[in-house]
Amino acid sequence: MNPVDVKEGHGPIILGQPHSGTYVPADIYEDLNELGRKLLDTDWHVPQLYENLLPDATIVSANFSRYVIDANRDPEGASLYPGQNTTQLVPLMSFDGKPIWENPPDEAKITRRKEVFHTAYHNALKAQIVRVKSAHGFAILYDCHSIRSEIPFLFDDRLPDFNIGDNDGMTCHNAITQAVHKACMAQAEFSYVVNGRFRGGWTTRYYGQPDIGVHAIQMELAQRRYLQTEEPPFAYDHDKAKPLRAILANILEAIQAASHMHLTPEI
Repeated sequence: MNPVDVKEGHGPIILGQPHSGTYVPADIYEDLNELGRKLLDTDWHVPQLYENLLPDATIVSANFSRYVIDANRDPEGASLYPGQNTTQLVPLMSFDGKPIWENPPDEAKITRRKEVFHTAYHNALKAQIVRVKSAHGFAILYDCHSIRSEIPFLFDDRLPDFNIGDNDGMTCHNAITQAVHKACMAQAEFSYVVNGRFRGGWTTRYYGQPDIGVHAIQMELAQRRYLQTEEPPFAYDHDKAKPLRAILANILEAIQAASHMHLTPEI
């Protein structure tokens, strides 16, 4: 299996999907314990959730599980949220703080996984950012995520439905964040927050450089809004997902409209 799938679009928006993969090579699967083999912390069905919402978007999807290696972590191992519970480049625990390995990987194995999986994902993402920016004069990386709604090990209380992150305004033009925020404000069914518990992961922070025309924003969705239950087998619920997809479509269209208004270079 290819580590990464890429669908090239003609528009300025790139959908990054680093955590929706479930592929685990056999030798790595053997090293996981019973809990780890459930892949509980996958961003379940994110590609299906965003499918055809913005036909001109480019999509870069990691096919490998985040338990193999986390494509949204600093390859040097720096923490995203110092002082708060989080998971590592290769997670040793689940989001609930429970061990997931029978035989945890050593440094040699982690280095190999960086070469085969992490680097492959980011080489693909970088190539698309360069291509899109060359075509439009700018590129917008919209990083697609989802997570279980209640995880006491990581955050207090229940997570809002839409969790928007631009690292406190540092990773994208304000017009992009405002477009997402306004699209959320225009409806009353779903809750939302900007720069709450999730301010944008390593991918958003690394690529988001508005001064050179590369903008990045993260969307973390609460899985209760589109799954039948937040427990195995984490089945997709089409009825639940339909109104959520409608809002996501509005969000992506709003970003695209804002980008043409505020980011298109003057000729």
